[in-house]
Amino acid sequence: MNRRQFLKMVSASVLAATGVPSIIEAREKSNKPNILLIMADDMGYSDIGCYGGEINTPNLDSLAAGGIRFTQFYNCAKCSPTRASLLTGQYEQAVGVKNMEYGATFAEVLRPAGYRTIASGKWHQNPLPTTRGFDRYFGLADGCCNFWNPGTKARPGEPEPGRKGPAPRRWAIEGKAIMGYVPEQKDFYTTDAFTQYAIDRLDEYKNEDKPILLYLPFTAPHYPLHAWPDDIAKYRGKYMVGWDKIRETRYKRQIEIGMLDPKFENSPRDEGVKKWDSLSRSKQDAEDLKMAVYAAMIERMDYGIGRVCAKLKEIGRWENTLVLFLSDNGGCSETPDTTPNIPPGPLEGYRALGPAWANAGNTPYRKYKSTDYEGGNCTPFIAHWPAVIKPGQITDQVGHIIDILPTFMDITGAACPDQIDGRKLKRPVGKSLLPIFKGKKRKGHEVLYWQFGKGKAIRIGDFKLVKYGNSDWELYDMAKDRTELNNLAARFPEKAKQMSQMWEQWRANVGRKI
Repeated sequence: MNRRQFLKMVSASVLAATGVPSIIEAREKSNKPNILLIMADDMGYSDIGCYGGEINTPNLDSLAAGGIRFTQFYNCAKCSPTRASLLTGQYEQAVGVKNMEYGATFAEVLRPAGYRTIASGKWHQNPLPTTRGFDRYFGLADGCCNFWNPGTKARPGEPEPGRKGPAPRRWAIEGKAIMGYVPEQKDFYTTDAFTQYAIDRLDEYKNEDKPILLYLPFTAPHYPLHAWPDDIAKYRGKYMVGWDKIRETRYKRQIEIGMLDPKFENSPRDEGVKKWDSLSRSKQDAEDLKMAVYAAMIERMDYGIGRVCAKLKEIGRWENTLVLFLSDNGGCSETPDTTPNIPPGPLEGYRALGPAWANAGNTPYRKYKSTDYEGGNCTPFIAHWPAVIKPGQITDQVGHIIDILPTFMDITGAACPDQIDGRKLKRPVGKSLLPIFKGKKRKGHEVLYWQFGKGKAIRIGDFKLVKYGNSDWELYDMAKDRTELNNLAARFPEKAKQMSQMWEQWRANVGRKI
């Protein structure tokens, strides 16, 4: 008998003698796992170490080594749509991207099943989390904000915070919305604040017999580029090799670690990106700084993830906790630089990464956030669950964020209601990932659909049809061409036509009311 088992036995004996039910026994009797769902914001497919990147992410790498990584897992290629689908297990077009009025969130499903439900981070839908199944919430209830000071007013002795526009961003603490939240503490940094709130709530509820659902959607590494100076210094100069070399190195690394079949070619540098060697030395230095700040943001997020995992271990919940990690979309090519004369990093600046480094971040795939090419909607996806998942697995089975709520239902026995407060609900359309977690072959989706803005796509088996803007539909065989370099639409016009018609029919019907 080890020390932990001995202490557990003594604790149970004391509680039994005093007539007080054992919290440990109650947890074990329910056998419902704790759930930690972590999401990065605007992070590229290859940015973290276990997906081929050079950024220091030891905690995510550890989760990957102890769990399973997916090579074909999809989001909705954009912040708000991804969150609506993730939360409801439905296409956002079906439930309503802003209000999710026709869907139940996973918190609304799991809380009646006995879960303590907590959210810390980015929300991005109209109703606050505390009205949609979460007991507790702290974070940005909006799209993006200044990491140092989310408000529009400067703190005493500080410059005015850089921001995207004059309108204040919506923040929320528990059930109270705050327009223009200005934290009092001058060492405030959103990534650290979200981490600390999560840890504080885990500590607060550590003695409850309820299982915990913790949803932790970070705003990092979404613009603006803000990071601690010491974190930036670790990467300064590292990216003077340029984005061409970084893409090449990441591609080779992905093959070496088994995340990419060598039969798939690396996509070429995006046509809108200049060759690194064509830049002046001063321009290269400026670009190196941008990527250094971005890398620092990801490392700080990883550090926070490590702290949360450590807290779960400390309170004795780790072994039966399912941890999931993903990104809401691919690397972002947007350039809302409202402070072009201020370098990235400090509070007064508001700078973005831009297409060149985003192209590197999405290695080996093409395109960016807001498109439905693999660079826009294929995400890293890590699942770690010591009680169930065998370590060190990599799977090429296809998954989608609509699968996450059905997975939660499967592993907890929770049921999705037909209505909440008179609001009729659409059933989740995803499929449980539990068979994959157990090392089995899952019967996958017959068809998957995407649509946001100018982007459209449909995938049936290994064939993916994709379109952006006024361009023609493009057809790719994912089994032979994951990086979407060989357009087969002209070779298989009937297949392309059939799939495009299926997409049109889906889009016409998916938003129907119930």
